[in-house]
Amino acid sequence: MSLVSHEPWYGARQLQDNINQLFTGLSTNDSSGVTADWIPTVDINEFEDRFQLYADIPGVNPDDVDITLESGVLTVSGERFAQAARDDEKIVSRRAERGNGRFYRRFILPESVDSEKVNATHRHGVLEIVIPKQAKAQPRRIKVAG
Repeated sequence: MSLVSHEPWYGARQLQDNINQLFTGLSTNDSSGVTADWIPTVDINEFEDRFQLYADIPGVNPDDVDITLESGVLTVSGERFAQAARDDEKIVSRRAERGNGRFYRRFILPESVDSEKVNATHRHGVLEIVIPKQAKAQPRRIKVAG
């Protein structure tokens, strides 16, 4: 006997995500898809002191990933290469569901991020980007000299 978690709204949420991806892919200022061959899925978490971004990029060599932060826009791009058959093997049947080629994602960040301290790691096919927030300026009382 096994227990299965039941989430009644999962199907509706998945449908909404698919519709959002469809319409996002058609916009001219798209954050991902127009110039990409495939789009990695991304989770973004916000904490009091940082943002954490997780991108699923299995099969992508970290050397083939480019991350830039310019004018408040974080860009993650790279390439996943197709798995080639050995020269002495002939493919009899093929089913290809994993995307190959270039990927491209853009994220507009708030002004509160500390762009000098952004770092990225790659583990088990997941790219993690940590984006610290700047310390908030505290109001101070100014004494009037007399």
